Amino acid sequence: MKSLGERTVLAIDPGRSKCGVALVKRTSAGEIEVLWRAIVPTEDLCAAVAGARDHGAYGMIVCGDGTRSRETVERLREQAPSIGILVIDEKDTSLKARERYWEHHPRKGWRRLVPATLQTPPEPVDDFVALILAERVLAAG
Repeated sequence: MKSLGERTVLAIDPGRSKCGVALVKRTSAGEIEVLWRAIVPTEDLCAAVAGARDHGAYGMIVCGDGTRSRETVERLREQAPSIGILVIDEKDTSLKARERYWEHHPRKGWRRLVPATLQTPPEPVDDFVALILAERVLAAG
């Protein structure tokens, strides 16, 4: 199978009060590497986008098409007019993000007895949503 090559994207899950961001790299071997992820207040998103460069250079911004997507893209285009912005479908990302949360934070105590799909993580998962958005784009090429 032919490798798709190395590529890094900054993914954003826009929201009303907070946004998930993830800087994700596909290596030349085709592996996915998370360079940085965070949840930031929506009003601090532009600063977070600029600060993401401290964790690695990226060639594209990926933005989910959910809540406040349109105005988020407009703000990003003003801030970084030379970088490409791809808006993609957020379908099923919240559910997948919950599953990913539990992979990164193993359940303990009574939580181990209840199926993970029936549990809500104790903290927001917007950064994991952004990670999943990035993985979708990087897997596609």
